Amino acid sequence: MAVVTVVGAGMMGTALCLPLFDAGHDVRLVGTHLDREIIESLRARGHHPKLAFDVPRAIRPFFLEELAEALRDVDIIGVGVSSAGVRWAGDQLAPFVRAEVPVVMISKGLEWSGSSLDVLPDVLEGCLAPELRGKISPAAIAGPCIAGELARRVETCVVVTGRDRAKLDRLCQALTTPYYHPFASSDVIGVEVSAALKNAYAMGIAFALGIHERNGGAAGSIALHNYEAAVFAQAVGEMRCVIRALSGDPDTASGLAGVGDLDVTTNGGRTGRFGKLLGAGLSVAEAVDRMQGATLECLDILKSMRAALPMLRSRGSLHVDSVPLLEHMAEVALDGRPVDMPFARFFRS
Repeated sequence: MAVVTVVGAGMMGTALCLPLFDAGHDVRLVGTHLDREIIESLRARGHHPKLAFDVPRAIRPFFLEELAEALRDVDIIGVGVSSAGVRWAGDQLAPFVRAEVPVVMISKGLEWSGSSLDVLPDVLEGCLAPELRGKISPAAIAGPCIAGELARRVETCVVVTGRDRAKLDRLCQALTTPYYHPFASSDVIGVEVSAALKNAYAMGIAFALGIHERNGGAAGSIALHNYEAAVFAQAVGEMRCVIRALSGDPDTASGLAGVGDLDVTTNGGRTGRFGKLLGAGLSVAEAVDRMQGATLECLDILKSMRAALPMLRSRGSLHVDSVPLLEHMAEVALDGRPVDMPFARFFRS
């Protein structure tokens, strides 16, 4: 049995605690400054209000000011914050991280520094003390996983990626249960770029659902499935281009972190719901309002990619016609332009 502390009591951070608990570990869940009501609810009645789920009482909830206590004698640290909170989490954890303790994160995104496009495990490691950098090698979990399903112990397959093989094997062993199946991958760039980009591309695929609904259509065998399938195929092709441009393995886009997560995010994730609203003709502001405060990491990744494209093209890593879908999604979600899918520019790379 290991002592595992997960920082971030949102839906996915909490859901990750279930397989850890079922694997027999001592699991501690720490709320961020945004999770205070969740921790209060967990302490009072063991109920997670966003998951609408009763969490086993043996998973102990902690407030942020109790972080030191929650990390005492810890064997594994989990980071369950959003992509926007990774630097904050790094600052909070910096005094407690030790080289021998694996760190695994579920945050998905890419950060544009102004001169480079960085995966979040590298961003997190950059927040740690200089003497620890290069010794922690944070791992990351990616792949198709709806938090509400994982919390209810639905069969789930994910990828755990990292550069330290010994820590990867240790994490996979610690996470495995009869219903949670982690698979190790050393392609950090391929997995993390897939995990980040699927949040944007799921939005684009879901445009079709909203357009169909706006035109008076109903769900059925005759809808805009041809439209969706073409966008899905283009999305996978563009993911491969970006991964190759950042020196990852483009074949990773064909696995759990790419097409697997793209499917589940389109059909069951908040990004898919957001894309459907935009396709239905709502403005970005109206669609954001309808999402009722849900984290929309698709907007962050589109901003990062738009900023990074000139650099990738100038150094010859990415052809000018490689990502027309990504560019159009940015126009829709960041500039407020109507959806007008550029099919004629697809499938050229």
